Amino acid sequence: MINDLLYALEASDVAAASERFRDELERGADPWKVHLSLFPLVQRVLNPPFINPHLPKMYRIYREFIPYLKKEEILPLVRLEVTEYAKRPKLEKLSRKALLTTPVSLGNVESAIREQDWEKATVLMATFYSQKGGEELARRLLLLGSGYLDDSLGHSVSCTSFILLEMLERADEDPWPALATLADYFCKGRFHTTPGLRKPAPFPSDEAIKHHLPRATSGRGIVNLHHTITLYAIERTRQFFSQEEYDHLIQAWIAFMGDKKADQVVLDHPRTDPPKDYKQFFEAFSKLDAKSTVALLRGLIVSEEGRRQLGRFLIRGVADLYQGNYNPHYLTGLGSVLWVVEKYWNQTPVVINALFQYLDFFFKGINS
Repeated sequence: MINDLLYALEASDVAAASERFRDELERGADPWKVHLSLFPLVQRVLNPPFINPHLPKMYRIYREFIPYLKKEEILPLVRLEVTEYAKRPKLEKLSRKALLTTPVSLGNVESAIREQDWEKATVLMATFYSQKGGEELARRLLLLGSGYLDDSLGHSVSCTSFILLEMLERADEDPWPALATLADYFCKGRFHTTPGLRKPAPFPSDEAIKHHLPRATSGRGIVNLHHTITLYAIERTRQFFSQEEYDHLIQAWIAFMGDKKADQVVLDHPRTDPPKDYKQFFEAFSKLDAKSTVALLRGLIVSEEGRRQLGRFLIRGVADLYQGNYNPHYLTGLGSVLWVVEKYWNQTPVVINALFQYLDFFFKGINS
């Protein structure tokens, strides 16, 4: 039964969790339905020494991978996440409390965060949600988080965005576990003051993004990867904001990158035909060479069918290289690069930069 798997995950028992997952499959369970059943537990998965809720964010980004995959290709992804959730400690479970009957403002939430009162902040968030709706809570928490991009390496928006998106998607689930996680995170991060809205640029935000995206996708390593992930998160939650608020978020993202310069990755590899199947792709991918992998994939960028195949190959490749220990950014970064490929496919230099930025990070990580 799925409860046995949840108990093993709660106990951080990797062997038992893997065995219980196999039991579920032998009983004919759909791997994606197993994934969905993990929602309450996943919100509490920690990633020390970092305070950022990387794993709940990763959980939501899995949803972005499903359109690329055939049903039978979902299993390795779910097996990967089960292992990752099992091996990590869990946030203390906060018992559900009664909601307040008096009106609650975001200022009340900010005060509880300032006081470092996790339980109070959770109750206030849940009451705000009940009184004013989940989308309004999402809007206000993301604007609050926008004041702390430098302090949090963008996570105050990027983690918050994806946790909120999954919470709102799952009307069948109690939002309490997700709200408790966000309250804990905002208290630990001391994100307690909503900033004033930044002045917009003299040209539209969409133009500003196109101008600054080459900067975001430039550079190697975890800091530079977060410049891309943060924009991805803002764009995925754009529907919650007024134009003025959205312009503010884009300006906050631009400021977050500081004086970083734009570079262009040069592929010193001859043009080759795209891989005709996954086997051919994986033979090249498993050599862990970022530039040669980008060179192999670039012929897939220009068509919608090619981009679907590119995404499918990368998702499967990342899952198939799994050996029991992954940085969650290998999955969240994958989500962001696939978003860049889909949205900016006609800007080839940007897509090549983004693919290299992600693959260089991923390959170096699993090679270390």
